[in-house]
Amino acid sequence: MKVGSVSAGQPRHLSRQRIAGRASLVCWLFSIVGLATLGAVLPAVPALAQKGSGATTELLQKRQVDPNAKMMLSADQLVYDYRNDQVQALGNVQIYYDGAVVEAKKIVYERGTKRLRAEGDVRLTDKDGKVITADNLDLSQDFADGFVNSLRVDTPDNMHFVATQAQRSGGDTTSFTQGSYTPCTPCKTDVTKPPLWQIKAARIIHKEKEQTIYFENASFEFLGIPIAWFPYFEAPDPSVKRKSGFLIPKFLSSSKLGVGMTVPYFWNIAPNMDVTFSPLLTSKQGVLMDAEFRHRLETGTYSIRAAGIDQLDPSAFGSDPGNRDTRGLVETHGKFNLNEQWYWGWDGYLLSDRTFLSDYSLENVGSRVATSQIFLVGQGDRSYFDARVQQFYGLTVYDVQDQQAIAAPVIDYSKVLSQSVFGGQFSYNFNFTNISRSDIDARATSAAYEIVDNSRGASNECNLTLATTPSADCLLRGMAGTYSRLSGQADWRRTMTDPLGQMWTPFANVRVDVASIDSDADNAPWLAAGDSDLIRAMPAVGLEYRYPFISVESWGTQTIQPIAQVVVRPDETEIGRFPNEDAQSLVFDDTNLFSLSKYSGYDRVEGGTRANVGVQYTANMNSGGRVDALFGQSYQLAGKNSYAYYDMANTGADSGLQDDVSDYVARLVVAPVSNFSFTTRYRFDHDTMDLKRFEVQGDTTIDKLHLSALYGQYDPQPLLGYYQLREGVVGAADYKINDRWSLSTSLRYDLALDQVDAATLGVKYMNDCIGVALTYISSYTEGTNRERDNKVLMTITLRTLGEAGFSTGLGSN
Repeated sequence: MKVGSVSAGQPRHLSRQRIAGRASLVCWLFSIVGLATLGAVLPAVPALAQKGSGATTELLQKRQVDPNAKMMLSADQLVYDYRNDQVQALGNVQIYYDGAVVEAKKIVYERGTKRLRAEGDVRLTDKDGKVITADNLDLSQDFADGFVNSLRVDTPDNMHFVATQAQRSGGDTTSFTQGSYTPCTPCKTDVTKPPLWQIKAARIIHKEKEQTIYFENASFEFLGIPIAWFPYFEAPDPSVKRKSGFLIPKFLSSSKLGVGMTVPYFWNIAPNMDVTFSPLLTSKQGVLMDAEFRHRLETGTYSIRAAGIDQLDPSAFGSDPGNRDTRGLVETHGKFNLNEQWYWGWDGYLLSDRTFLSDYSLENVGSRVATSQIFLVGQGDRSYFDARVQQFYGLTVYDVQDQQAIAAPVIDYSKVLSQSVFGGQFSYNFNFTNISRSDIDARATSAAYEIVDNSRGASNECNLTLATTPSADCLLRGMAGTYSRLSGQADWRRTMTDPLGQMWTPFANVRVDVASIDSDADNAPWLAAGDSDLIRAMPAVGLEYRYPFISVESWGTQTIQPIAQVVVRPDETEIGRFPNEDAQSLVFDDTNLFSLSKYSGYDRVEGGTRANVGVQYTANMNSGGRVDALFGQSYQLAGKNSYAYYDMANTGADSGLQDDVSDYVARLVVAPVSNFSFTTRYRFDHDTMDLKRFEVQGDTTIDKLHLSALYGQYDPQPLLGYYQLREGVVGAADYKINDRWSLSTSLRYDLALDQVDAATLGVKYMNDCIGVALTYISSYTEGTNRERDNKVLMTITLRTLGEAGFSTGLGSN
């Protein structure tokens, strides 16, 4: 490399060239500047937030540099100015060092003051993707103090900071003058266009050790329009997940509460412990105090929540349970791991009244019961254990707490042996249940025997004073007293296929139930009063036969498969003496046609010799389509038909199984393409072929539109408390307009009552920096005169700042 002679005091110019490695002149120049230090800290420009200022400041002080890394410099000219004691790189300057790139029109190092200055369209790109731009950059040698004019910081996670001037002091504090912050990506076609939202402030101070950003004389702008002003506020770094401070406020409006607002305060006691205070100020009822404590331990977490209010106007709740002065709750939850297979925990509720949660919007939408419980759960490869002690608290105005059961405990255990037994699969399970209840839960079998409240209408609860024959006019859904039962069951089955393709499955099953009952006198005439001990055994053997006929066509494969099952066992005993608490839900359809017992729980067991027969057709198309159909019937061949002998809840009545020849059940599933399915289920009267139960469900996705609908029609079942035709439709639709906008709606229409039972309509906007959801909800409440409750919910989510919400009631009708 040639260098011309230069007189003392005159700058020396080097023509543009790329110099790398250990080139002697470059090494000499940057030994003056302190090249290793320069390369290590050039990427360390202070910025505004944890992921901007915090991250780049971290580069400033903590960035780890490879000591063996080599630097590459590219510039139009290198100048050594003896007069001003400076070294300058001029014109299209680029410095590459350890994955970072600095670009500027000019870089100057002042030897006397030991300061480094980059000037003109400064751009710094760090190896982790952060991009920092500035008009000029001036840093001291130790880089703890300095300022940046017209600073802009863009981080890889789309946070953007701008300031006209920045001053750094103390090694951990950066002050920005006339600064702004936004997580919204700048407009690519017009960078001068304001972001969707941003915060501007006369002064922004970022204290890294405190992980806090302070805003002075700040305004919140939406689409460039100021909509809120704050003389002062503070916020944690966007990357900080836990820091004490106020959260975004939420608002509500309702006829019973008036206008309300809560500004939650989050107290970060420790990295694993916090408290959230959420006082709700309402115009009609006063202040609801609400606080939640959370604690994370090594093996799990727990929380405690308490809320309470002394209402100013209890009469606003009319005849509902909320018409009282003092209301509140205590709530707690916990879950802890014992090891990889076992965990235990609890849920607890203590409520002042049934409607407190819904009145103050503290419960999950649609919740009808609060369950307090302690549980222990274990999960093995082929085994499962679950033990719980439970108390149930009804959350509607019709609930009577004395009619709610206490289960102490309910224990379930099941296991499938990994080794075969006589060539087949062997499994067993146990259930222990102990429940108690203070008052009977009786339901009417016709409107003539219902309890009717003048303010609320019919409740379906049976008025025993009107019932002429209580055992026929009313059902006992829950007994008063104590009931304990231990059940054990073992099952064996083996499937064999003969040379013709016929599938034979012999099976054996045995069930034993032992019970102890302390029955109150109120249970008569459904259950005998007093103490009693019961035992019941039900052995069963049977055979299932399937013979699939398969046809391979050019369009796919179709299979017709006749199915026959015979179960031989003795009659069910102690019918009506065993209380029926867990086997009241009985729906006879295609899903349980071939079940060994069609009851839903342990309190009843199917007895007698029964045959279940049917034929199944399946077609699998090469295009991915599918058709599945089933038609079948059940026959009582010998012994007592369990479904014709009713218990305290009349389980089995009007089920389609109460006669020795059952109703017909059928299923048809059509899915011609992967994004469309159509399912129908039927139950036909075995004598008249009248349709007794019908469901049709469809689901499809068409481009950006998803549709689902369910129509159901169910005949009256007065012996089960359903003495009117039930017919309705439920539908839902979601439409994704584009990547940001979407619409959703749902509808539940009661065709029998000719009214909309519930409806929702929502619109949502979501992009990289903001989310807005607006939802209208209309539904009937379990309150006075079965009123329709209408409300609007609005939620705004600002990325890095949090979520704000507003709900308002639109009146009832």
